[in-house]
Amino acid sequence: MAAGLTVDAAFGAALGRLKAVRSGAGFSAASVFAVRIAAAGFAYIAQVLMARMMGGAEYGIFAAVWVWIAILGHSATLGLSQGACRFMPADEALGRHAEVRGFLAGGAAASMAGGLVLSLVGLLMLKAEGNLLAGPYGAPIVLGGLVLPLFAFQDYLEGVARSRNWAVLAIAPPYLLRQGLIMAAMILAVLLGAPAKASVAVSCTLFATAIAVTIQAGLLLKRLGPSTLTGSRHYRWRLWLTACLPIAAGDLATAGFGFVDVVVLGFLMSPAAVGLYFAATRIQQFVVFVHYAASAATAQRFTAAKARGDLAGLNALVRDQARWVLGATALVGAGTIIAAPLLLGLFGSEFQESLPILTVLVIGSVGASLFGPGEDLLTMLGGEKLCAGITLAMLALGVGLCLVLVPWLGLIGASLAMAAVTILRAAAMALGAHAIHGIATPAFSDMFARKARQ
Repeated sequence: MAAGLTVDAAFGAALGRLKAVRSGAGFSAASVFAVRIAAAGFAYIAQVLMARMMGGAEYGIFAAVWVWIAILGHSATLGLSQGACRFMPADEALGRHAEVRGFLAGGAAASMAGGLVLSLVGLLMLKAEGNLLAGPYGAPIVLGGLVLPLFAFQDYLEGVARSRNWAVLAIAPPYLLRQGLIMAAMILAVLLGAPAKASVAVSCTLFATAIAVTIQAGLLLKRLGPSTLTGSRHYRWRLWLTACLPIAAGDLATAGFGFVDVVVLGFLMSPAAVGLYFAATRIQQFVVFVHYAASAATAQRFTAAKARGDLAGLNALVRDQARWVLGATALVGAGTIIAAPLLLGLFGSEFQESLPILTVLVIGSVGASLFGPGEDLLTMLGGEKLCAGITLAMLALGVGLCLVLVPWLGLIGASLAMAAVTILRAAAMALGAHAIHGIATPAFSDMFARKARQ
């Protein structure tokens, strides 16, 4: 009997440790990274197929339109996607369930409305301008306007799932399912006789986004359950928007920061050149996903730890996240550069010219990872206005450097500009997080400790 109890106790302890690991930030980050890598594989294959089928010029048009969908779609949520990770865990921890229900319903409506308004305003502005809609960009832009509200709503759903630590549900539909559907739809469309043009590619994106967002919304509602969804709702719009609108400005700046080089190149160089550069940025995403995975797993945990008053746990989480991200980014970055000739060659022989561009962009990502999760700390714990200000300043600097370096150095000038401002932005975020919250990321911990002793 005693032996049986011992075995049962050991099994129970092992099961408890397994559950703790699965609910921890490390397991969540690994899950996110695995899904994003799989999604990057789908996206990479899709981009290769589109570049091969459409050719450089049409592929460049599609890339430019997709960049604008991403920039505007992330900001159309009014910051409520990131706000979900900030407010919902704290409200749950404090038992404010009416506020949770209010945020769920209000955020969903606001995100869809924001995407629709941005789409209509943008199309009206382009119609008044006249020339762009009449040219080769016209049909892809109009179709992109239909994608935008769905993209914004899915971005909000991602934030809600992240706030509950449902990392795979948060990112698998937009980054794995959507990418897979885009690829399948494009292949099917061309096989059925559709021309391999940018307008067809954006149509496939519209179809894929609609299917993916419907599936994600259904799964999220089912998992939230009646206990979360039914009951009174309390809307705290003033509090939410006071925090979330600066986050939205930061999201817009961050999205712009991620694509400003492509946008500037769209004005300065041919669509074929834009396609060469965009291909390099798609492969670089393998490296960027490390930080994204860590952020998706830990950002909402920063909020929950602060709400509980667990400052020691918060500081430990920041240190662990920063060290893990640095090591993983360096490892993935090295592997990406080694594999780059093969990966670029699949786009076409001319895309081998993108190797120096990709190398510089990867170095920028690794350099930025030295400074830890400063952006997440400012967004989740307070300091969103400073976060937005830093990103806007770095966005302006990036535009300026691109305008100076691209006419001088060509495509490599854009990559040098973005690598430099990416590192500067990460350092400024880390300094800002310490100034507001007193939390030192590992890159600055020794420096701040020496100052404290002086």
